[in-house]
Amino acid sequence: MLEGKDVLVVEDDPIFRNMIVGFLNSQGCQVREADDGLDGLRALRDAIPDILLCDLSMPVMTGMEFVEEIAAQYPMVPVIVISGTGDMADVANALRHGVKDFLIKPLDNIMVLKSAMLSVLKSEDSAVAEQDFSNNWFNIGDDGVDIDEELEWHIKELQANPKAARELLLGLMPETESRQGDWQLNYCVLQAADVQPVLLDYTWLMDGRLAFYLVDSAAGENSTATTLLIRAFFNDYLRTRMADESDLNHLVRLIEKGMHHSGYASPIRGIFGIFDACDRSLQVLSSGLGAVFQTSDSNYTISTQAWLGQSAANNRVETIYLAESGGRLSLSEIGSASFSVTIKRCNTR
Repeated sequence: MLEGKDVLVVEDDPIFRNMIVGFLNSQGCQVREADDGLDGLRALRDAIPDILLCDLSMPVMTGMEFVEEIAAQYPMVPVIVISGTGDMADVANALRHGVKDFLIKPLDNIMVLKSAMLSVLKSEDSAVAEQDFSNNWFNIGDDGVDIDEELEWHIKELQANPKAARELLLGLMPETESRQGDWQLNYCVLQAADVQPVLLDYTWLMDGRLAFYLVDSAAGENSTATTLLIRAFFNDYLRTRMADESDLNHLVRLIEKGMHHSGYASPIRGIFGIFDACDRSLQVLSSGLGAVFQTSDSNYTISTQAWLGQSAANNRVETIYLAESGGRLSLSEIGSASFSVTIKRCNTR
């Protein structure tokens, strides 16, 4: 529950701020207020709150500048943005700076805020890796997803504004280059501006393995929302199951189960992989996307199999062993887009 939680509210609109503060007080929270970003930073210097609520449109220091400062100086503080803007580019930018959730004004049902706060606080209290924002949008569980009013708003907004949906997905793309130990991942993408993008997500695991997936968000109805749902399940799997279970079929089975129970997800094309630096093995499962893996020794064709959402959990997993120098995975059959992921050994001198 929220009782006893220290909450900092940074909001320049006194009417809306008083409404939020009044509700939080009724929930037993200890509430502090700031009417712009500079006052918010001063309040943070005085004491670190359990959770912070802020607007994006504020004087003196914009909400985005404030969020960036928090990410740099106080990364331990969980932030929920409550904003009047429905610009998905703003949503993506805020989320890239570690914001845990993004709610839209006006809050027709104030209980949406309570639900978001409880979800964020629960993830902060658990002894797991950092919660991905999409796990807060989509309340992930073994049986699927709970749809609430705020999630319905996000889904409808994504459906109604393909351009905004594209900006959101592009804003969530990871760094183009990442390194762990002797190995490095980088990717190269060329995509037309008028089509939904291929989304890549990857994570280096503590044991040196690299887990990744690619999803073609241009294929399928409700493809953007489905892509975000896959992102949520992927991150949930890495946080809670990957140490004990590293079976791609099992991962895809969980994702498809969640897609089925969501009630809105549509079949979509993707590909999943796990690279193990210890033996240079790469496990790949195609779920609708074909690919070619090139090494200095030879080329391997990864055949297109059933789409994600159409029993892709039964697809076969192919194992490829990389050359000493690494290799490159290039997607095929994705229309006007060109996408390649390179896993290579770095020069060690």
